[in-house]
Amino acid sequence: MILNPKFPLYLPGVNNGNNDNVSIIGANLREDITTLGYFVSSNGGLEIKIQNNYPTKEYASFADILKKFIQDNQLENVKRLGMAVPGPVINGKSHPARLGWSLDVEEFKKDFEFERIDMLNDQEASAYGMAILEDADLDPIYTSGHLENGNVAILAPGHGLGEAGYFFDGKYLRPFATEGGHSEFSPRTNVEVEFYQFLNNIYGIVSWENVLSKGGLFNIYRFLRDVKRHPEPEWLSEKLTNGNFVQEIYKAAVEEDVLICKIALDTFLEFLAREANNLTLKLKATGGLLIAGDIPQEIREYINKDKFYEKYKISDKMEEMLRNIPIYLIKDKNTGLNGAALYTAYYQD
Repeated sequence: MILNPKFPLYLPGVNNGNNDNVSIIGANLREDITTLGYFVSSNGGLEIKIQNNYPTKEYASFADILKKFIQDNQLENVKRLGMAVPGPVINGKSHPARLGWSLDVEEFKKDFEFERIDMLNDQEASAYGMAILEDADLDPIYTSGHLENGNVAILAPGHGLGEAGYFFDGKYLRPFATEGGHSEFSPRTNVEVEFYQFLNNIYGIVSWENVLSKGGLFNIYRFLRDVKRHPEPEWLSEKLTNGNFVQEIYKAAVEEDVLICKIALDTFLEFLAREANNLTLKLKATGGLLIAGDIPQEIREYINKDKFYEKYKISDKMEEMLRNIPIYLIKDKNTGLNGAALYTAYYQD
């Protein structure tokens, strides 16, 4: 995996020979599955040797998973650890609510004797990982015919709603994390006001993450079912309870033409287009918008690109700027893992 020359990522350590042939463990910590990989750096890129998945909830701590990965693969003298975590990282510490773990870089250094450890917000890590994507990993939703140098926005709905960006400094793109997914959701139509009231009764403060996430898709679905009284087939209820909710909604919409599932997906995608608009404007992301995350990847074939773009570019005064911004859907699912390893391999202050 080498850096894409079309993506001028700021990684000053790429030109430092001390970063070549370094052994690295990358880790992407998630609510359901924690993924670890064993990498070796070389020639400004990464070579992945081993990759394993572990059910997160079966372990009391990340340290337990890390020990098992090292033991299972008989790894010795690994030099560096790069971690992507689903929450804010402050002074080398993080307490991701969805994991229930307390993570401290200094404790990992003491217990595992790595020479270097980096812990990043998962969307910031994913932003680094996108720099080694190939063109085939980018599915264009809209291209304007030209690509301006400028900031780039990243929107990634999955278990939560990840939002991040790249600041363009005139030469390089510099990734940064945000917690924008926790900003407050606002309705636009009368039906959306009903939906907001439905969520307000559940959550109090209604964030965009309550709408654009796996839980958010469920919120949309149960609002349609319980408040708007769209019928739910009996066979579907069991599948939604016992299976992968997003996959079952998608299959029922595409394969069985179930109306409530189609409306749920259409509503989700309209909200996704709207928050994509919000994020792009707030970051002045003239360099592009990247849509990642589990849900867009799982329902990619359902997305009507023209309809999404038309919803996305609605603006009171900024439609001309939005019209020139390319939009890509990211197909690769390992950007967080790869990005954490890439950062710890080549980033230098």
